[in-house]
Amino acid sequence: MDNSGNVSGRKRSTAGGSRDKGSAGGSGGKLQAEKAAGDLSAFALAELENNLLPFWSRKMADMVNGGFLGAVNQEGDPLPGAPKGLILNARLLWTFAAVYNHDKCYDYMGLALRAWDYITTRFADASCGGYFWTVDESGNPLDTKKQTYAQAFVVYAFSEYYRACGRQEVLDAAIRLYRLIEEKCAEGMHGGYLEAFSRSWGEIADSRLSEKDMNERKTMNTHLHVLEAYTSLLGVWNDEGLKERLKELIKVFDEKIVGPGSLHQKLFFNEQWECRSEMISYGHDIEASWLLYEAAQAPGEKDLADRTAELSLRLAHGAAEGVNRFGGLTHESDGKGGTDGEMEWWAQAEAVVGFLNAWRLSGEVRFIDLATGVKKFIENNFVDRKGGEWFYRLDAEGQPLPGFDKAGFWKCPYHNVRMCLEILRFV
Repeated sequence: MDNSGNVSGRKRSTAGGSRDKGSAGGSGGKLQAEKAAGDLSAFALAELENNLLPFWSRKMADMVNGGFLGAVNQEGDPLPGAPKGLILNARLLWTFAAVYNHDKCYDYMGLALRAWDYITTRFADASCGGYFWTVDESGNPLDTKKQTYAQAFVVYAFSEYYRACGRQEVLDAAIRLYRLIEEKCAEGMHGGYLEAFSRSWGEIADSRLSEKDMNERKTMNTHLHVLEAYTSLLGVWNDEGLKERLKELIKVFDEKIVGPGSLHQKLFFNEQWECRSEMISYGHDIEASWLLYEAAQAPGEKDLADRTAELSLRLAHGAAEGVNRFGGLTHESDGKGGTDGEMEWWAQAEAVVGFLNAWRLSGEVRFIDLATGVKKFIENNFVDRKGGEWFYRLDAEGQPLPGFDKAGFWKCPYHNVRMCLEILRFV
């Protein structure tokens, strides 16, 4: 990607064997693909302008305590006393900066500044470095652990914000945190990154991101978002050391997390990279498929991009197994296959982008059909026409499940807003 940060100007490389849109299937396949691309583009613009951005820009500012609300329930009501999470706040900063980079609307620059100020004054740990996991409603430190996953999201957000504002202090903060991750989180014996640490960067008994995760030393999920963050940082800071670390991460995915010939990622590992789980995450497979290819383009080495394109397409084929009879993506299974599980909003957004990327790489119209099928499922089932934004989770029949926040610790604008921006970059 270029250093200007203009999202609409960051075009996909043709490295890795991508073809012209819809080249498979002759002229009929090309016309079909072009129509589908037009439908996706119209959908992305409408979602951004009429649904997602109005919700996040108008409903989330905390006018009493500063920053943004910790959580909003499914009916759109703020939840008093909800803690504020670093993940949500970093993703808000990334979102508002990315949207500003797309259309240069200064309303979003103001919201990005609000997020930057809150992260750097409330979440930043001035004594030990890094950023707290949570603060309370008033902005006081609550859970002070250092989760590698969360630190990576701050690097990701700061990099995008630097593209928007050009302030050296923002880039310096991103570089400082990158170096801290390398110093504290990198595991030198077997490679990769450890999961979590105490406030002072010591060992911690429970390193899980959430209660549903396994308490293991290394995970696919954390490595995926370190990769994502380093890709973004390299786009604004052309550092040879960072470039090498990004290439090493791609190698970790190729050799450890996916492995030769596999269509799926393994999810949880001990320190020696021994797999501890048989679960399949179709949502993370399709997300990784396009993030890995984007990462492989960043160092500017065609051979790396070509090799990673094959890995990307394998993961896209594997994720396609998770598309259910409605056209939505079942986000995970027990390792035995099956598509009759519940569905979460983020996996649908990543599926549209990932299948679109697979289409561009392979020329197979099947992939754009999958992307448009998931898009239709989002429109018909996930978009909340009454309350705005998307529902968090649907049951196996495509009905919204009660009790999930519309905005909160994990429910954020990063996946679906990014989907819209990526569609507009693609088509």
